[in-house]
Amino acid sequence: MLATVLIDNISCGEMEGEWGLSIYIEYNEKNILLDTGASDLFAKNAKKLGKSIESVDYAVLSHAHYDHSDSMATFFKLNSHAPFFLRKGCQENCYAKKWIFHKYIGLPKHILTDYRDRIIYADRDYEIIPGVYLIPHKTPNLKMVGKRESMYRKEHHRWVYDDFSHEQSLVFRTQKGLVIFNSCCHGGVANIINEVGTTFPTEKVYGIIGGFHLFNKSEEEIKNVIQQIKDTGINYVCTGHCTKDRAYKILKNGLGDIVHQLKVGLQIEI
Repeated sequence: MLATVLIDNISCGEMEGEWGLSIYIEYNEKNILLDTGASDLFAKNAKKLGKSIESVDYAVLSHAHYDHSDSMATFFKLNSHAPFFLRKGCQENCYAKKWIFHKYIGLPKHILTDYRDRIIYADRDYEIIPGVYLIPHKTPNLKMVGKRESMYRKEHHRWVYDDFSHEQSLVFRTQKGLVIFNSCCHGGVANIINEVGTTFPTEKVYGIIGGFHLFNKSEEEIKNVIQQIKDTGINYVCTGHCTKDRAYKILKNGLGDIVHQLKVGLQIEI
């Protein structure tokens, strides 16, 4: 498996970064795109890195937020055949509360209807191809995370705390063990590792790649996350985006050599 980072907050050389994430994954002669970032920059960086968006066989959306989905239409225009896998809970209804206002942070408006023929909604555990899986959250009461983060969904003209039923993990079976991609880990990085471990009880979870949504957490909270990651026994962590610099440094100090920094152009071979 070879994963190439097209979009992250950290730019590299001629390639710009932005607040978002997009990763191009080559696995058993298939090309899989995870997220499109917040603009068409993912496609520009892909061209500079020698990765063909036109040759993507399958696309996956990690969750229904703008910084991972706003350029879905660009993908559909460049690629005429690949299905785009969304979690069944995805709707155009995600908001973040700022003071007394609810700010829309969700999918591009009308994307679900404009490209309905290209979208597949994954329900429960879903196998895309042999060795590649979409795994939903199985941790109960994640709406308490939505409450803590001031994240909401609008349902039937009512505000409800987001339970991240629109978020999914993209999991690959490799020679070293299972590798998880979860772009923001709103449901909690340790929860996600344990969810995948429970789903595949006879297999080792080797690594996790993505953002951990720690940019707004205290040092004490981040240190708790460090201990939770240690308790999972995982061997490889590569994080960026919504982890951000301060939290990354704390993670690196606590977890040492197993932690690596995401950035545009990074290639991860497992």
